[in-house]
Amino acid sequence: MQPNINLISDTVTRPTPDMLSAMMRARVGDDVFQEDPTVNELQDYAADLMGMEAALYCPSGTMTNQIALQLHCGRLEEVICDHLSHIYQYETGGYASNGGIPIQLVQGTHGKLTAAQVEAAIRPTYDWLPTSKLVVLENTCNKGGGSYYTLQEMQAIKAVTDAHGLGLHLDGARLFNALAATGDAPRAVGSTFDTISICLSKGLGAPVGSLLLGSATGIRQARRLRKAMGGGMRQSGYLAAAGLYALEHHRERLALDNHHAALLGDTVHELSYVTDVRPVQSNILIFDLHESVTAEAFLQQLRLHGILAAPFGPHTIRFVTHYDVSAAQIARVQAVLTDELTF
Repeated sequence: MQPNINLISDTVTRPTPDMLSAMMRARVGDDVFQEDPTVNELQDYAADLMGMEAALYCPSGTMTNQIALQLHCGRLEEVICDHLSHIYQYETGGYASNGGIPIQLVQGTHGKLTAAQVEAAIRPTYDWLPTSKLVVLENTCNKGGGSYYTLQEMQAIKAVTDAHGLGLHLDGARLFNALAATGDAPRAVGSTFDTISICLSKGLGAPVGSLLLGSATGIRQARRLRKAMGGGMRQSGYLAAAGLYALEHHRERLALDNHHAALLGDTVHELSYVTDVRPVQSNILIFDLHESVTAEAFLQQLRLHGILAAPFGPHTIRFVTHYDVSAAQIARVQAVLTDELTF
């Protein structure tokens, strides 16, 4: 059996030797007192990269998203998002438990909303309805198969939220995979949103951490919310150094991960036991198996060949490519899918 090829998620990436070296050299202080120089450098770098006023380093993307919801929404104020959104699917109902915030789900296409759908979802002003306050987009959308918004699509939605006085937040967990595909400038995206969450521990390869970006005033309040959630870290510069290294050195190579996912998508399209393949736009591939093939049976056969992947439903599979999966390993997966599996 070949060594494990891990396509479960891009969160399984491990720091490179150069990233580990940067972590070991990090200058640190107490970040709760805003005295960790490496955390401050990471925050300043990210804010400048995106053309935004300020940034806040947090342990996770769930925390940055949850802080953003509370920054924008008060009691009886509602979030509009696609029904596949991470804030609804994978954050343990935090919008309700952390902020008491109602949520309105809209069914877009592969996790993407249009400007027209957003406008149609905005509530009229009646006593018996929550007030629409915030729109959340996810770029790329995990459950949508790594689908991404173009800059023009995001700007069209921004025009709607501005016209109606709503905030616009981007769950940009894999934003740089999207930018690797579109070629859009980070600052162009930054100018489109009120707040942005960026994950450092997926394809960028840092071991932990996410950033929340926004206005200077908003980020000051975000620090208080982070502390209330237990997210005030001390000598977190050792971790921030990995995130800084990732932003400085790993953004360009994400195009290779996208390419590898496309290669796997081409192979999966030809398999007789596959019934549907989501469009492959970035580094995520989601596909459905024939009803006679369960996800567990498929994954069990893959494991026999040293390949790991994730179930995404009773008959649905997700592959995620990343820098710990080489071109040779992608070729190995293609060969196994084509020649070794029997269904």
